[in-house]
Amino acid sequence: MATYRAPDVYIEEIPTFPPSVAEVGTAIPAFIGYTEKATQTVAGDLKLEPTKIYSLKEFEAYFGFPKAEEIKVDVDADGDGKPLAARVTPPDVTFLMYYAVKLYFDNGGNQCYIVSVSDYGGAIDKAKLLDGLAAIGLEDEPTLLVMPEAAKLSYADYTDLTAAMLQQCSALQDRFAILDVWNGDEKDDADVETTGGAKVKLIKANRDAWAGDLKYGAAYYPFVTTTMNHFVKSDEGNVKVTVTVPGGGGTSTGGGTSTGGGTSTGAAPDDLGKLRVSKPALYNFVKAKIKDWFVDTPPSGAVAGVYAATDASRGVWKAPANVALIGVLAPVVKLSRLKQEALNVDPTGKSINAIRAFAGKGTLVWGARTLAGQDNEWRYISVRRFFNMVEESVKKATYWAVFESNDANTWVKVRGMIENYLIDKWRDGALAGATPRDAFFVKCGLGTTMSAQDVLEGRMAVEIGMAVVRPAEFIVLKFSHKLQTS
Repeated sequence: MATYRAPDVYIEEIPTFPPSVAEVGTAIPAFIGYTEKATQTVAGDLKLEPTKIYSLKEFEAYFGFPKAEEIKVDVDADGDGKPLAARVTPPDVTFLMYYAVKLYFDNGGNQCYIVSVSDYGGAIDKAKLLDGLAAIGLEDEPTLLVMPEAAKLSYADYTDLTAAMLQQCSALQDRFAILDVWNGDEKDDADVETTGGAKVKLIKANRDAWAGDLKYGAAYYPFVTTTMNHFVKSDEGNVKVTVTVPGGGGTSTGGGTSTGGGTSTGAAPDDLGKLRVSKPALYNFVKAKIKDWFVDTPPSGAVAGVYAATDASRGVWKAPANVALIGVLAPVVKLSRLKQEALNVDPTGKSINAIRAFAGKGTLVWGARTLAGQDNEWRYISVRRFFNMVEESVKKATYWAVFESNDANTWVKVRGMIENYLIDKWRDGALAGATPRDAFFVKCGLGTTMSAQDVLEGRMAVEIGMAVVRPAEFIVLKFSHKLQTS
């Protein structure tokens, strides 16, 4: 109480309302992988430095563009050099970060973290990706982990990386891993080579690879064909054009001349950019042909965007499924309902969420299970992520109580703060129950959650139970004949 020294009327405000819970973000992914550069002010100053961005333009400014892989185009021409047909050999795209981030923003993402582990100078290295994962582990804000290039590594490296991602999610309890199926551009019944050269089916190989706290991750299959063309440099120098003139048996490069019946006088294919002025008809022909080829990429970037868009429009408790993917033409592998049955439910419990094409609807995310797909508590992604959000929000909101008196006054404030927050979630539709009493409980008190020994040792225990809504995964319509009655 204040000490008063002069006669007067004094006003004291008495706080009666408990503190409030400030909700944390739910869909802030961290993309870990290779970029063209990592520069903000000095070259390389953003390498292994988690950087928050809000748009693809910002990504391009700091981290550059995709790697300009070589695109080979073989053109058949007539005797006058008029192009007739073309065979395009697209590159095998290895560095996938740019495409994943673009799909994320296309599908509703609005902010994310980027961890650049290196430039395009060498092959993808597991150790560098692990360094990037360790770097993002020091950041508190990210809630999703995405590592699209992991699916292109060897089986052993993929196994180690996915285990490390799940381990970080389990240890920090504030994030969730979106995994791509290893070699997800192969058919589900394809034989793939795993550790030691053993040949097993693709889906079994992936299920054998995943280990750890499975409720903190979800896997998606197959890869998707995007609307993005293979990247062409500004000078178009990574498009190599070779022209073949049939009939005379001669071949020529784009800029060379053919010797009738002999071999080309040009030593190597021409860069497409050099044909813009010298052979505009050939240039335009090749440009049109390479636009018919599109990049295949793991779906995790697009799925992260779906998470963000669903959280913003409906809430984290809504399953991020039955949503069309933007910027996607089709899944690389077509799946039927029968094929998905083996992916969705398996004796191992490791569920895989399908990306499927539906007539008139586009390419949809058609699964909402975690890797712990047979766990009654943590089967669904939305349930796991809702608990992540509430746990982290309540944790941060309760810091004020550390070193407060461990007595009934503090217990009532903490309990009231959490109850007010959960009532709001119940009203939003996140919790199931006709009344708040049916939807959740919050307990805190001596003889309820704490013993006298707990109080002596400075522990204040709070128990929270929530009936989170679950998705209607199986809609069963029952039909029967009815006899005519009139």
